[in-house]
Amino acid sequence: MEDSTARELIPPSDGNSGDGTFILEEWNGSASTKLSRTAVITAAPSLSIQRSGNRFGHVWRRVLEAFVPEGFPSSVTPDYVPFQAWDSLQGLSTYIRTMLSTQALLSAIGVGEKSATVLGATFQWFLRDLTGMVGGILFTFYQGSNLDSNAKMWRLVADFMNDLGMLMDLVSPLYPSAFIFVVCLGSLSRSFTGVASGATRAALTQHFALQNNAADISAKEGSQETLATMIGMALGMLLARVTIGHPLFIWFSFLSLTIFHMYGKFTCFSPSSVTHISCFPQQSVSAFE
Repeated sequence: MEDSTARELIPPSDGNSGDGTFILEEWNGSASTKLSRTAVITAAPSLSIQRSGNRFGHVWRRVLEAFVPEGFPSSVTPDYVPFQAWDSLQGLSTYIRTMLSTQALLSAIGVGEKSATVLGATFQWFLRDLTGMVGGILFTFYQGSNLDSNAKMWRLVADFMNDLGMLMDLVSPLYPSAFIFVVCLGSLSRSFTGVASGATRAALTQHFALQNNAADISAKEGSQETLATMIGMALGMLLARVTIGHPLFIWFSFLSLTIFHMYGKFTCFSPSSVTHISCFPQQSVSAFE
């Protein structure tokens, strides 16, 4: 939300321009019809600056500019706010669960055990990442051309596969004999997520853009996701510390967050709820079916 600033020089009220009195007003707003006076600068003959409005509100608007597109809300569709709110909440739950699954994965690799070797852990991690990279290439080769025509479906598939990948990491300590197979399966699932989510995000961004500002919307979405990531990681670390050594609480937390994640995604994307929550206006639904 990039505010525009206008300054107007007002002549002296008595019409005498020789007394050295000048008044400069500053107006700030997102559009010419939404301007508000923020400051009055008077020189008569000493300089005086009078600020208008709430300073906290001004600071809040400046902070908000880092997270919403320029010209917000008129520069995006009405469904932008509810979609981004759900998307951020789902992302938050994902990052919290990521801390739980990563803790289980590191435990299965042998972190903290004297019998574990650095070379062995590195090799296992390498196989895990290699499987994901190969899987991403193969998925793109076979399904890349279908992502645009079924953006909504593939977005749901991406989130489901991400949940499956984290689930594989969480169960990996339970099957030490099949550890490599389980973690590689999880990495394979997340590779599908990266490709499908990244490809369909472009279609969603174009849908929200009203003023040829898709790049700005994409950049601000990245800032929103970064903020959600930082908060989610902090909460995830706290939750992992509280639940460590208590498998029942770990599984309860993970499954509860997963249910919330999928509920939010289906609510925002399901055809029966599109019009109800205004995630996608009725005239735009066809682009995502």
